[in-house]
Amino acid sequence: QVQLAESGGGLVQAGGSLRLSCATSGRTFNSNVMGWFRQAPGKEREFVAAISRSGGGTHYADSVKGRFTISRDNAKNTIDLQMNSLNPEDTAVYYCAAGLMLVVRTTVENYDYWGQGTQVTVSS
Repeated sequence: QVQLAESGGGLVQAGGSLRLSCATSGRTFNSNVMGWFRQAPGKEREFVAAISRSGGGTHYADSVKGRFTISRDNAKNTIDLQMNSLNPEDTAVYYCAAGLMLVVRTTVENYDYWGQGTQVTVSS
C-alpha cells in the first residue's frame, strides 16, 4: 500500500508559476513509477507528466512540455512538479499517482495509487 499526499496548489495569475509536491509513504518508493495527472471540471482525468523509478526518464504531455518539470527525490520519498508559464487552460485538480510498473506509462489505468488531489486555478 502506498499513501500519497499532494500540496502546493493555489491561485495564480496567467504567466505565473507554482510548485506541487507529493509526499509518499508505504512500500518502497523507488519501486514505483510516479506521475502527475489533472482533471478539469467536466473533463476526463488526463496525463501531465511521469518519471521513471530511478528518475532518469521523464515524459510529458504535449500541452505542458517545456513549461512543466517533474522531479523525484528517492531519499525523501517525494516528487515535485514545477509549473511555469501557467495559463487558464492549466486550471484543474492535480493528482499524484504511483504505479507498480517497470517502464513509464501515461494512462490512468496503469497507476495503482492516487492522492486526494490539489486545486490549481490560473486566472486570466
